[in-house]
Amino acid sequence: MTPIMDGIIAVDKPAGISSARVVARLKKRPGVKKIGHTGTLDPFATGVLLCGINKGTRLSRFLLGGEKSYLAGVHLGVDTDTLDTEGEIIASAEDGMVNDLTEAQIMAVVAGFKGPQKQIPPVYSALKHNGVPLYRLARQGRPVEKPARDIEIYDIQMTSMELPLVEMDVHCSSGTYIRSLARDIGAHLGCGAHLASLCRTSCCSTSLEKTLPLSSLEQMDDDLFNEQIIPMAQAVSSLPGISADEAMLGKIRFGQPVGDLLPGPSFWLGTGQNKFLRILDSQGSLAGVVEYDEAAETYNYCCVFVD
Repeated sequence: MTPIMDGIIAVDKPAGISSARVVARLKKRPGVKKIGHTGTLDPFATGVLLCGINKGTRLSRFLLGGEKSYLAGVHLGVDTDTLDTEGEIIASAEDGMVNDLTEAQIMAVVAGFKGPQKQIPPVYSALKHNGVPLYRLARQGRPVEKPARDIEIYDIQMTSMELPLVEMDVHCSSGTYIRSLARDIGAHLGCGAHLASLCRTSCCSTSLEKTLPLSSLEQMDDDLFNEQIIPMAQAVSSLPGISADEAMLGKIRFGQPVGDLLPGPSFWLGTGQNKFLRILDSQGSLAGVVEYDEAAETYNYCCVFVD
C-alpha cells in the first residue's frame, strides 16, 4: 500500500450531506490516519471544502481565517427560521411586492453590502453558547442570538435575476454567513428573503476548478489520490516564508529558539494581526510555522514538521 501524503485535499462537496460526513467518508480510506475540514459548509451547500490529511490537519488554524467566495441564490419574499431553504417559513411578502421590485433597486441594495460591517450570525449555526451549539438550542425552542460580529465583504455582484430568485457572487472574509447576508438583503428591500442555494467557489485561493468530487476521491487508487493532495508548504503559501539552513533546521528539530535568525520587528509593520511565518527546508518542504510575538519581540512555535 502506498503511504498517504501529508497535506490538504480539496473536495467538491455534494449537496445533502454535512461537512463532518465528508470527513468520515474520506477517513475510511486506508492510510488516512487523521483528517479534518478547515471550514464548515451547510448540508445543502456545495463547493470547495478543504480537508487536512494526516499532518496537514495541523494547518487548519491557518486556513480557517482565509478569504472565501460564493455563488449564492437568494429567494426574495420569504423568510425562514433557519435563513435557508431547509427551514420553516415564518413570513411571506404581500402578493406582488417582489415583482414590483426593479433590477436597479435590487442591485443598489446588494451593492450597499460591500465593505466592512457588523453581521448577526444565524440562530441556527455551529457557534456555541455556554458550550452548546446554537442550532441545538434553537431546535429545543431556546434560540440564542449572538452579538453582531465584524466581517467584510470585499466584492458582491448580482449575476442574474429571475424573480423571486436573485443570484450573486460574493467574495468575503472568514466568519461571514451568507444566510445572514440573504436575510439582511431581504430586510433592506422590505420583502424578506432566505438563502435558496449556495456554492463555495473558492477558499484560501483554492478554486472550485481545483477540486474533485467526493465520490471520485473515494474510488481512485493511492497513487492518484496522493497526486490530488496539496503539499503543506503550498497549502499555506499565503503566509510569508523563509528558507532555513541546516543549522536552523537543527534548532527547529529540538524546539530551540530561532528568533535571532528570523526577521525583526520592522518586517511585520502593517501586516495585521496574524504574524505567522513559514519556515522551509532546502527542498521547499514545510519545516514549521512560527508566530511573531510583538510584545515580547520574539517567535513562538506553532507547529514543527522536521523529523
